[in-house]
Amino acid sequence: MKQMLKYNFKTLIGFEAIYKLSSALIFVPLFLEIFHLITKVSGYTYLTLENVFGFLAHPLTLFCLLLLLLLLTFYTLIDISTVIIILTYSYQKKHINIKNALTLAWQKAIKVFNWRNIGLPFLVIFLIPFLNIGISSSFIGTISLPEFILDFIVKNKVLALLYTSLLLFLAVMLFRWLYVLPYFILEDCDFKEARQKSKNLSAKHKIKDFLQIMAGQLLVLITYVLFLGLAILIIMGLYKIIAKYWLKSLAITIIWLLVALSLIILLLLATPISYTLITILFFQHKKAQNEPEVSLKPLKGKTKNAAKYWLMMKVTVIILVIGGSTIFTYNVLKGKYNLKIEYVKTMEVTAHRGASVDYPENTMVAFEMAKKFDADWIELDVQQTKDQVLVVMHDPNLKRTTGVNKDTLDVTYEEIKKLDAGSFLDAKFKDTRIPTLEEVIKFAQKQNIKLNIELKPTGKETDFEKSVVELITKYDFMENCVVTSQVYEVLENVKKANPQVQTVYVMSLAYGDITALKAADNFSIEAASVNKTLVKKVHNAGKEIYVWTVNTKDSINKMINYNVDNIITDNIPLAKETIYASKTSDVIQEYIKLVNDLFN
Repeated sequence: MKQMLKYNFKTLIGFEAIYKLSSALIFVPLFLEIFHLITKVSGYTYLTLENVFGFLAHPLTLFCLLLLLLLLTFYTLIDISTVIIILTYSYQKKHINIKNALTLAWQKAIKVFNWRNIGLPFLVIFLIPFLNIGISSSFIGTISLPEFILDFIVKNKVLALLYTSLLLFLAVMLFRWLYVLPYFILEDCDFKEARQKSKNLSAKHKIKDFLQIMAGQLLVLITYVLFLGLAILIIMGLYKIIAKYWLKSLAITIIWLLVALSLIILLLLATPISYTLITILFFQHKKAQNEPEVSLKPLKGKTKNAAKYWLMMKVTVIILVIGGSTIFTYNVLKGKYNLKIEYVKTMEVTAHRGASVDYPENTMVAFEMAKKFDADWIELDVQQTKDQVLVVMHDPNLKRTTGVNKDTLDVTYEEIKKLDAGSFLDAKFKDTRIPTLEEVIKFAQKQNIKLNIELKPTGKETDFEKSVVELITKYDFMENCVVTSQVYEVLENVKKANPQVQTVYVMSLAYGDITALKAADNFSIEAASVNKTLVKKVHNAGKEIYVWTVNTKDSINKMINYNVDNIITDNIPLAKETIYASKTSDVIQEYIKLVNDLFN
């Protein structure tokens, strides 16, 4: 690995730097804009779960998406092909420059548009990133399932087993196809031929190859951590004996730059290191099976000796970065910069079905504990009984939480209020009852907590939305609640009953101009679909954005950075603590405090 990476190191790192920079500044925005254009041409200004299947079924959409998929595969193959070509030259102890490597890579990648290679996008865009074993292109990154889908799968034993089996199947398939790209790129095989050759080449080595690739990735990570840790310890040791502010500023600046530089190097080397391992294994297995070795002809390109000018530029940039950062850090230490940022509005926390992790969901005990944990809102679900009483229940069927296999619409409230809705979680909650929406509204008024009332229609209810609106109006509760639903028509019906009631459209997928949905005052969106652009667009329309279901510190901090208005969570204490920390601390100040505590 060391020898191969070293032989054409400048070419390899130079290409990866250019590729990543051009991806971030040009091609990622370009591909997103193309997708946006596809939705417009297909007649969709926004995408939600309710219309996404219609969008995908549109003939023009299918054609355009297929073309976009091919373009993505082509662009990704440019990255992978260039890296493999450079590494092959290194393996054969030949030099190559970026221009010639890119020329060859273009010739190889263009073959993706041949109908014989129609299955290649599955390998390049989906299979490798989905399994996330560190050998995907830097452009594609990692493709993962949305959190709400994974949660649903994990909670269902049959689906969890099927999902695990699928992952194992895909892993086996991937390691049968591990050498498809080297064959495709280096030997001009079509996809079918490359698959067969890869299968034969890896037949006896799947497990060993897997372990070696994982070991290589682990080695890189360990090396990175040790290098960074050692460098910081050395500088910290020097820092301990430094008294002057400007020297302390310099030490802290160098530490930050080392962290940044290490991350950049790791980013630039991630793809080359992965494919170095694969290329080495590819040639070793070919030699063991007496396959003829690939021979790439050396290309000669025009070169100019600009080493002196390049060195001068690098030195100048380094001096400017270190000098400017040192001045900034010095002024921070002297207290000349006020780095505290106050938010105009603190992000609010909604308890998902109450404090539903440790207490029976959608019950009064869960709502009381949500208040005790200092939640700002309680999210609850509403169903209608046979005698048209509004009860708080997530599922249309009673079996999961009460053990009674009947639909809510098929039983009266008198029957429902006798059911045990707590034992399903723990025997200590035996005889916990299903509350009515009216009871919860009274509780919320008394405890001064707001309600997120989600309607779960089956289509068989009677005046469902009207009944909810009448109850909210009766208790003059409009200022302290929102009515939400995943069915847009429900929001339209709520607005017909009373335009003053605030509505929220619950969306698992959100793309495009969702603010055009006039019946929705605000939006509640699954965390995987939320980004800064979407939040900004919603806020610019004068509307708020809620995010569900946010349960980890990292995801909470991400939503804080996105400046969303409300998070729906199962972990109320963690959410409140994380939001409080974001309001009362500063990263740089805390870092400097830690340094002083350790070495003063």
